[in-house]
Amino acid sequence: MTVSLDIADRRSALLAEIRTLARECGRPAEAIKLVAVSKRQPEERLEAALAAGQRVFGENRVQEAQAHWQARREAYPDLELRLIGPLQTNKAAEAVALFDVIETLDREKLAASLRKEMDRQNRTPRLLVQVNTGDEPQKAGIAAADVPDFVARMRNQYGFAIDGLMCIPPAEQPAGLHFALLAKLAADSGVAELSMGMSADYPVAIGLGATSIRVGTGFFGPRID
Repeated sequence: MTVSLDIADRRSALLAEIRTLARECGRPAEAIKLVAVSKRQPEERLEAALAAGQRVFGENRVQEAQAHWQARREAYPDLELRLIGPLQTNKAAEAVALFDVIETLDREKLAASLRKEMDRQNRTPRLLVQVNTGDEPQKAGIAAADVPDFVARMRNQYGFAIDGLMCIPPAEQPAGLHFALLAKLAADSGVAELSMGMSADYPVAIGLGATSIRVGTGFFGPRID
């Protein structure tokens, strides 16, 4: 099977499963966005995804995302690019220029850099706050207990319209516990978007309210390193 057909088939299967899962939990399928995680994917796989109709992609690094998508913006004006990896403040300008959604807002210094660049560029990507639901020291994100105050501060001090929350659960713990926590934090903070669920656990995430799922291997197949 060619790369193009393989990716098209996987995408169709994922969309069909999203429809089934949404129906089972009484949600509209269109409320759940499939984000294809395109980090470290070769050009032929990106082209196959685009040919299959995929337009929403998640990237972990600004520089790689620029290489993947900068030149494709004109050809595909309906692209939605989402930054799902940690963002350094010295990359804030490039991130604001390229991404439509930045999912990893997690500290004051980054907020200040993003505010400055959004004002300078007159561009306002949507913002999600990353939550470290497992309090893992090696992982980025706001502690769960700090989320309400942090979201309020982002709104009041920086004028951000925070759209939602994002998390990556600890690998060794049941993901559902963390997705349920994120959903509660979102409700308490008055935000609607829940970016949660990856290739191994997105069915659980959909059942607990995910509005976007981030699928890499399940969409593109095994990564070529």
